[in-house]
Amino acid sequence: MAGTRDWQQARRARTRLLIEYGGLVVKAGLVELLEDDRATLLGGLLSLRDQLNGLVESDDAPPATLKLRWRRRGLNAFAADANADAGANASNGRGPGGESNQGIQKGNGRKEGDREGGESGAV
Repeated sequence: MAGTRDWQQARRARTRLLIEYGGLVVKAGLVELLEDDRATLLGGLLSLRDQLNGLVESDDAPPATLKLRWRRRGLNAFAADANADAGANASNGRGPGGESNQGIQKGNGRKEGDREGGESGAV
């Protein structure tokens, strides 16, 4: 019984942490600024992580170029995660559709040129 209770408390603590981090994204105004594009948000966060780790220097590219770069990077990260999940699900017999990032990607099925602002240009 103690193991189940510990597991539930750990799960609740993790859920609370994830909700708080999501609140920070909303509070920073990134949801509206990026038009609720989760792939772009993920790509931007990955780029920020690389900058903080000293892997790349900050980029003075125009906002539209940054958004496009971040979107591509986020889509690639989602695809890599989905591929990793599919491989893990196939090996454990669960089949496709396990607890992957499918809910996170909601609303990101647009093609590159579908959005206003001329983001379809090459970067």
